[in-house]
Amino acid sequence: MRREWTAMVLVGAVLATGCVSNKKYQGALAEADNVKMELEKTRQQKGAMEQQVRTLKELNVKFGNEAQAARDELQRIEHGRDAERGTSEGRTKELEDKVKALSAQNKNVRQEYQDVKRHNDTLKSLVARYQKELKDRSLAGATAQTATLTPSQAPSGTATVAPVAASAAMNINKVSANDMILFLGLKQDEADRIVSNRPYRVKGELVAKNVVPKETFDLIKDRISVMP
Repeated sequence: MRREWTAMVLVGAVLATGCVSNKKYQGALAEADNVKMELEKTRQQKGAMEQQVRTLKELNVKFGNEAQAARDELQRIEHGRDAERGTSEGRTKELEDKVKALSAQNKNVRQEYQDVKRHNDTLKSLVARYQKELKDRSLAGATAQTATLTPSQAPSGTATVAPVAASAAMNINKVSANDMILFLGLKQDEADRIVSNRPYRVKGELVAKNVVPKETFDLIKDRISVMP
């Protein structure tokens, strides 16, 4: 009986030990499955994180390029602004210089205008004086001629005018070139040639010496003389 009891105990112990080992095995399998699932989950998370890292790197490169482009554009704008400022300053200085030059030129023009005006006034005064002198000479010549002629010697009305015209004639051997320009209407070069070719014995020498053209001589011959 004792042997049978012992055998039964041993069999029960073996059966009990087998049950415990099977439970541990099943538990280990379940734990291994959990570990596999966690590992797979971890791998997926790792892949997602690696993808995020790659995306962040790409964004970093993109933002870096954009930042560099922005810095280059800013530098270009600053350089352009400096160049434009320099150009504007140069243009402003150039305009200021032109304004100064124009102001000085305008001042010179006004001065020249005043000089010309004074010269014109002087010429007008000179013309008026010469006209008065010619008129006075004509009146004096007419008075002297009338006083020296007797009634029997007095010629007709046409003849009495000749001495007046003769007394008013301009002596081309003595008068200045300006006087000939003013009162005879000659050109400057014509008056200068008359002066440089003096003296003249007869009026016709103006044409004979090629001093003035025949047409000009015909216009002035009755208003000039060569009296010494």
